[in-house]
Amino acid sequence: MPERVAPNASPPLQLTAGWCAPIRHCPSSNHDARPPGVPIDLLVIHAISLPAGHYGGPHIADLFLNQLDCAAHPSFERLRGLRVAAHFLVRRDGEMMQFVATDRRAWHAGVSVFEGRPACNDFSIGIELEGCDEDAYTDAQYRNLVRLTLLLQGAYPLLTPARIAGHSELAPGRKTDPGPHFDWARLYAGLGAEGAVGRHKLRGAE
Repeated sequence: MPERVAPNASPPLQLTAGWCAPIRHCPSSNHDARPPGVPIDLLVIHAISLPAGHYGGPHIADLFLNQLDCAAHPSFERLRGLRVAAHFLVRRDGEMMQFVATDRRAWHAGVSVFEGRPACNDFSIGIELEGCDEDAYTDAQYRNLVRLTLLLQGAYPLLTPARIAGHSELAPGRKTDPGPHFDWARLYAGLGAEGAVGRHKLRGAE
């Protein structure tokens, strides 16, 4: 399905059989079938950097592809045997990568609850931003996050701005991403939801 028009969106994004083009596909095995009859109605924004605060290396993709060399950095030892993957990754330079088809249940949220519903992987799509709590995100990341979100909203109409949440909202006390520097108002404005300063304000207005 073609994306709606977003500023500086070139080339257009397309979603076919759960895969977005023209972005790089790196199929991960860290997914399974969604429960039958459960609609996709939540978009989860994550942040990740490996090692923490270091950008541009291969380690995020390696983790999602079960290829991470856990001897490459002391902090990686805690990731040994971990099998995770988000559907998408948006790197600092704006590069977008896809690891799991959107119609599959990617293993991205872990133990999680949204509005009283547990097991958020069942009904969500996960987008990782290359980043951490200490750093602001880049213009290129916001631009392509908006492009990607608009595309997903066109394919999955239940993904309204009110149904976009940070990982920290699903797992408070366990997760903090996308962190204090993520500009929710900037994302909402890019989606045509100007004036909203937070997801909860949007939800209350619906």
